[in-house]
Amino acid sequence: MEITAQMVKELRESTGAGMMDCKKALSEADGDVQKAVDILREKGLGQAAKKADRLASEGLVSVEVCEHCKRATISEINSETDFVARNPQFQALTKDTTAHIQAKGITSVEELNESTLNGVKFEEYFKTQIATIGENLVVRRFETISADEKGVVNGYVHSNGRVGVLIGAACQSKEVAQKAAEFIRNLCMHAAAMKPTVISYKDLEKDFVEKEFIALKAELEKENEELKRLGKPLHHIPRFASRSQITPEILAGVENEIKEELKAEGKPDKIWDKIIPGKIERFYADNTILDQRLTLLGQFYVMDDKKTIEQVVAEKSKELGGKIEIVKYVRFELGEGLEKKVDDFAAEVAAQIG
Repeated sequence: MEITAQMVKELRESTGAGMMDCKKALSEADGDVQKAVDILREKGLGQAAKKADRLASEGLVSVEVCEHCKRATISEINSETDFVARNPQFQALTKDTTAHIQAKGITSVEELNESTLNGVKFEEYFKTQIATIGENLVVRRFETISADEKGVVNGYVHSNGRVGVLIGAACQSKEVAQKAAEFIRNLCMHAAAMKPTVISYKDLEKDFVEKEFIALKAELEKENEELKRLGKPLHHIPRFASRSQITPEILAGVENEIKEELKAEGKPDKIWDKIIPGKIERFYADNTILDQRLTLLGQFYVMDDKKTIEQVVAEKSKELGGKIEIVKYVRFELGEGLEKKVDDFAAEVAAQIG
């Protein structure tokens, strides 16, 4: 397959790799861009595809949380330009639509179009808004999460309206759920900034973890070459990437290694119990980089970067007098997954609304 300059340019923009490396990877992948991305990453030459560089959507993400934090809805409505996204009428449209979706329990765009808002069929109402605002608009996606009396949900939308998050938690009691609402909102703010993709390492597929581990090691080894040249401290090359790879047998082996080290250092047996937990914690920190990048519970909390979200949730559970478990997580970033073809998002929106 012929490798065009445009293909090389797009791969370079999406991975940050050099031009010749991109051309070689595309040739090796027979023009398959995704395969070329994987080849570059396995060689430590490219970052994960930076989707933001390939997106051309505008609009707003909106979040609506009910008064008692039992229902929360998030939506994304696209416009053609950022100018319209700053229009008060468009902002009101997104807020009203999100509130309507929550109030009526709507679960699909088709159901939304058939529903009635202010005595008018929503589809007709929306077309009127398009005509008034003067751009093609589309309700791209939305989701609502709910909680029972022992649960709590909350949400957060960043001030620029481009990122929104919902989080739902199951609590030990109704009282704990009532007290936890503000804490859950703070976790939403963390997730908006730090971009976890799933709640826990348990949600990561085994094949995905193994593939990412190869890319991670290559990335760190490549960076070490430059750090060595500059005379700077080198990255530690991890033995694992995720807690999902660390079995009880492996952990037992690590503990034995620590004991041997302490013995060799001449540390008295009676203080080992105070030292070992900290060293195990360090082992996890060094060998769960993928969890720290992609999982909510595995990330270090932006408001206390010495603790993971998992540790912070455990501490808050103790403080409030009952267990809190994160059970639902939704994050919308404006335009994610919408790839521009020839910088013509207007055509894409038009196609979506038929």
